[in-house]
Amino acid sequence: MGQDRVFIVDDDELILRALARILDGAGFRTRCYVSPEEALAALDRDPPAVIISDYMMPTMDGVTFLKQARARLPDAARILCTAAEDFRVALQAVNSGEVYRIISKPWHQQELLATVTQAIDAARLRRENERLTGEVQRQNDQLREINLRLEEMVRERTQALLEGLISALDYRDAETQWHSRRVSLYARRLAQQLGIGEPEITTIEHGALLHDIGKIGVRDGVLLKPGPLADDEWIEMKRHPELGWHLLQRVDYLRTASIIVLQHQERWDGQGYPARLRGEEIVVGARIFHVVDTLDAMTSDRPYRRARPLADARAEVLRCRGTQFDPAVVDAFLAVPPEEWERIRLDVETVAVLSADLAERPPLAVRDVPRSPPDLLARRTQA
Repeated sequence: MGQDRVFIVDDDELILRALARILDGAGFRTRCYVSPEEALAALDRDPPAVIISDYMMPTMDGVTFLKQARARLPDAARILCTAAEDFRVALQAVNSGEVYRIISKPWHQQELLATVTQAIDAARLRRENERLTGEVQRQNDQLREINLRLEEMVRERTQALLEGLISALDYRDAETQWHSRRVSLYARRLAQQLGIGEPEITTIEHGALLHDIGKIGVRDGVLLKPGPLADDEWIEMKRHPELGWHLLQRVDYLRTASIIVLQHQERWDGQGYPARLRGEEIVVGARIFHVVDTLDAMTSDRPYRRARPLADARAEVLRCRGTQFDPAVVDAFLAVPPEEWERIRLDVETVAVLSADLAERPPLAVRDVPRSPPDLLARRTQA
């Protein structure tokens, strides 16, 4: 758009020449049109900063013309030049937003120049505002993209941190290796059944995955003791939820999950530890964990007993509904088809077997790597 170009539209050529002479003399570049239709056709190919239009014209009145001009070129300032008897109509046009200013006939030269100058300044400010708004939007888009990349980096590094923490615990307590990974996936599935969405569902998964991380701070003589714990040893063991909570306070991304770690041994009836919380005083993530922890404990092999069938675990969870477990969480657990729990367990077991297989074997050439986990699992079974 010409920053100082002015269109003048009037069916009276004498008025056109008079207005053009004043404005050209002040340094503006004018284009004159006796026909509104001709002026509209010129808007696209030669857009002005200001349009001055007469009101009374034979084929189209000035308000109608400026309304159409606004639709085609909304950034141009529109000025209506009208006689006193048409002032009321012109004022309505100003109020409706079709016209920026009114110039009365006969006009005062200084008033005319001041009005056109103000109109051009207003158009320039509007263009600058649009430019700055676009620049801010572009910068916001760039910041949003950077934030997304940073969030992805945080997720990746947090996942690596989680794996490192769990691996450290697994090395100390081989008896429960892969237990944390199973209960984290069980907890996610049960949270979905309860209608919980993101980001809460990931927080619950992380809390379940890290529930025993505080055992890193328990002495080996207590953690790995094969027989029953003495009273003082049991007191030390019962500190692991608080130890885990304190450990995770140093990681901002895991702070919300740390509440689940702190409360994962609380019971619905208030008989748990460390704070003997009751009912909904316990966060829902810990209530979910308590159920799936029982599921995994009963259906996993331990040195002192064999795994029990899933049906036994479901019956035990139902038996403890309203005492050890939140009734609503139990109902959601029982609503999940048993084969889904079995599938989750099988998925983790497959990963465990693959991990053990890769740890025992020397590096393979690319051509020797099986194409799918089941192939590798079958080969290990046959070995």
